[in-house]
Amino acid sequence: MGKVIAVANQKGGVAKTTTAINLSASLAAADTKCVLIDCDPQSNASSGLGVAKDPTRSSTYEVLLGEASASEAILATELEGLSILPSRRDLIAVNLELVEAPRREFRLRDALELVRQNYDFVVLDCPPALDLLTLNALVAADSVLIPMQAEYFALEGISQLLETIERIRENFNPGLEVEGVVLTMYDDRTTLAQQVTNNLKEFFGEKLFETTIPRNVTLAEAPSYGKPVLLYDARSRGAESYIRLAKELLDRHSRRAEEPVPGQHDPAENSTEAIDGSHGSEIDSSEHNSGSEQTNSEKNIAAS
Repeated sequence: MGKVIAVANQKGGVAKTTTAINLSASLAAADTKCVLIDCDPQSNASSGLGVAKDPTRSSTYEVLLGEASASEAILATELEGLSILPSRRDLIAVNLELVEAPRREFRLRDALELVRQNYDFVVLDCPPALDLLTLNALVAADSVLIPMQAEYFALEGISQLLETIERIRENFNPGLEVEGVVLTMYDDRTTLAQQVTNNLKEFFGEKLFETTIPRNVTLAEAPSYGKPVLLYDARSRGAESYIRLAKELLDRHSRRAEEPVPGQHDPAENSTEAIDGSHGSEIDSSEHNSGSEQTNSEKNIAAS
C-alpha cells in the first residue's frame, strides 16, 4: 500500500508546492509510481504539471464532496509513473460546505483508501493554512514533510505546525509522524542560514534532511511551462537537488523496512525453541489425554 506524505507548512512562500511537484516527479523518475493530490484551491500544483483549467472536469472538490471517486478524477501527466488529482478554485468552498458534514475530517482519507494501493507514494500538496483542507490532508497522511526557509520567522511557524500535528495525532490519526524537514531556497553563505540549520539539527536530529534546495531560477521558470524541473532542465541545480532529496527519502524508507520490529525475536531462535519444546508438549499432551480417557472410562464403569 502506498505511503501517503503530506507536504505542509501553514507559512506561505516556502516552496511547498514546488517541493510537492518536483519531489513527486523525482520519485516517479526513480521507477516508483506516484500520484500528486492537489489540496490547494490555488491549484498551482495542477498548472505546474500542465493541467489546464477545466470547470467541467472532476477535481479534489468533487472527491471531497463525494460527487466523484479519486480514480475518476486522477489524470496521467507527461512524466511516466506520475499522476495527479487536480484542484480548482471551487475547492475553497469545502471549508464551509463540509462544516456540518459527517466524518468531515476523514473525507480525503476515505477517498484515498480505494486508490493508494495502486501507487508507491501519494503526495499531498496542502494549502498554506491550517484549515479543513489541511486537516483532511493530515488525517489522511502517514507522515508530514515540512519545507521551510532558514529564517527566524520560519522557526516560529514550524512550532505551530508541530502543535497541530500533535493534536491531530491525539484526536484523529495516531500514526501520523514527521517525515522530515527540508530547507528550501537555501543559501549556505549567510550566517543566519547556518545558525537556523544548526538549531534545526539540534531539535530534529536525523529528521532534518541532509539535502537542501537552493535558490534557483530554473525552479521558478519550470511551472510556467507546465513541467516539473526534471523535464524542463534536468541538469539544473534545482533538478539535481530534488533528485537527491527523492533518493534520500527512498533510502530512509529502505532502512526502515530492514529494521526489525521492536519485540520481535529472531525467526531461527523461535524455530529452535519450538523444536526443543515440541517433544515435551507432545508428552504432556499424551499424558493429559490418557488421563482424560481413564477418567472417562471410570465414569462410564461407575455409571453402569
